[in-house]
Amino acid sequence: CPTAADLQGVNGTRVCAELFTDDSPYYDQCCGGKSLVVECGADAPYVPWEWSGSVSSLVVGPRCQLTVWALPGKHGKMKTFGP
Repeated sequence: CPTAADLQGVNGTRVCAELFTDDSPYYDQCCGGKSLVVECGADAPYVPWEWSGSVSSLVVGPRCQLTVWALPGKHGKMKTFGP
């Protein structure tokens, strides 16, 4: 997995989080598959439909928090992740 400090967008901008579809019990094999970048300050009440239920691992950048909900539209149980 990338370290929290290493998260950067394609143009070098700061990224809040990166989500991945593949996970593994072996750390060096985590953070594989497709990735979804969450920009700093983003507010997305819905993730793209192909990402629903498919996030297996994530990395959150420094001075960022990623809050997710169990149901679309920011409903259901909530969980917040930090670096």
